[in-house]
Amino acid sequence: MTTCTDQLLQEVILAGVPQRIVSLVPSITELLFDLGLEERVVGVTKFCVHPNGWRKSKVIVGGTKTLSVETIARLNPDLIIAAKEENEWDQIEVISAFSPVWVSNVITVEDAFDLIKSLGAVCGVVERARELSGVIESHFQSLYHAAWGEVVYVIWNKPLMCAGRDTYINSLLRWLGYKNLAEGIEGSRYPEVTMDQLVNLKPEKIFLSSEPYPFKNEHLQYFQRHLPDTVVQLVDGEMFSWYGSRMLTLRLP
Repeated sequence: MTTCTDQLLQEVILAGVPQRIVSLVPSITELLFDLGLEERVVGVTKFCVHPNGWRKSKVIVGGTKTLSVETIARLNPDLIIAAKEENEWDQIEVISAFSPVWVSNVITVEDAFDLIKSLGAVCGVVERARELSGVIESHFQSLYHAAWGEVVYVIWNKPLMCAGRDTYINSLLRWLGYKNLAEGIEGSRYPEVTMDQLVNLKPEKIFLSSEPYPFKNEHLQYFQRHLPDTVVQLVDGEMFSWYGSRMLTLRLP
């Protein structure tokens, strides 16, 4: 038996190096692949679109918030990986009754580096995880610029919602050198805003994310009409919100 600690500082007791892993987090599913754990991952969610083909070769255990507990139990996993922000806590409690559950809690870029190295240790691929984390950190440092400007990152439409304080997206923007104007909005980590509020903020840039809301060119044109002096851009939501190996794909829009 071995004991490790997840990102909620909970003790997780394992019988040994996990051989039957279920991932309930799309970004972590991709990370497990890039850590060379393809043969050990037995179950993923229907939203685990990377790597290509796993939704056909692995057992689908439901959605991130609509898990099939029975399907997970039948897989007899010796490790389940979940996320505080993406999975429902009542379901995590149910599945933890029959399998160890390691829960991620990524709010900052530093948390993302810790996640990679911690899962590497848990899954017995320490060196591979350390190398990947180092490559990603070097990549991020190469993108940094102290004067990228003021930005608002919009994640939802009707109501308009943006990424605010205490979010991974906010931390990522700061790492790159942007000033996130939504960081100063009180209330939710993902505050609702009106178009008038956005106009008053006078951002230099607005990023319209491809997920969770799929902003398209017509939305860009709508924002541009209201904010003619702002650069409005469509951005790949996976690059900005998926932690793990997807961080290597980050390119500035």
